[in-house]
Amino acid sequence: MDPDTLTKRFATLTTAHVADACLRAGVPVRCAPTAVRAVSSGDRVAGRVLPARHVGSVDVFLEAFEHAAPGDVLVVDNAGRVDEACVGDLVILEAQAARLGGAVIWGLHRDTADIRAIGLPVFSLGALPTGPLRLDPRPHDALTRATVGDWTVDPSDLVLGDDDGVLFVPAADAERLLTLAEGIRDTERGQAHRITGGTSLRAQLGFAGYLAAREKAPDLTFREHLRAVGGAIEE
Repeated sequence: MDPDTLTKRFATLTTAHVADACLRAGVPVRCAPTAVRAVSSGDRVAGRVLPARHVGSVDVFLEAFEHAAPGDVLVVDNAGRVDEACVGDLVILEAQAARLGGAVIWGLHRDTADIRAIGLPVFSLGALPTGPLRLDPRPHDALTRATVGDWTVDPSDLVLGDDDGVLFVPAADAERLLTLAEGIRDTERGQAHRITGGTSLRAQLGFAGYLAAREKAPDLTFREHLRAVGGAIEE
């Protein structure tokens, strides 16, 4: 999926919609740890993963930009360190000049005010004044994969981010997942509209009937019931 199409379609969705789509499609739900948040509230990002494993020097980012395509999102693996900031305003300004779509950092940033002024979406664990005070050996795969929390991602993955956090999905499944997410969004919007119109969610989902059915079949799950009624909650 090309970057413009991805950005346009994700603009009407949330990461929650896509996470639910992953669950429905049987695709692993790969969320970044909850502490990874947007530097500027309301920022959104969607693009192909551009991985870079940081070892103490910005050259790895500059080299990544040499091979970047417009719309790529820099995904920085700094092992979740909270004793140094690994990305500052100049790296983000250079990312913007390279036409990247944003950055997701498994670590800290600095130069917060300048990054907000630049306007490129950045997600990180938070801010710290000091940069790296070390220079470690660079791994051979520093530009081919990045680990964020429990997940290792590469350019075959897409990264999506909004106010709920950051989610990784396989690029090969993007069309299917976005279509499912759009269906979930539309179903939930309809449910919300009916709630405000006076029809409770319990009534819409036949919850009383589910409770009665569960009395007869204790192993019946709510998800099984939702499949029967076409609900988008939990599935």
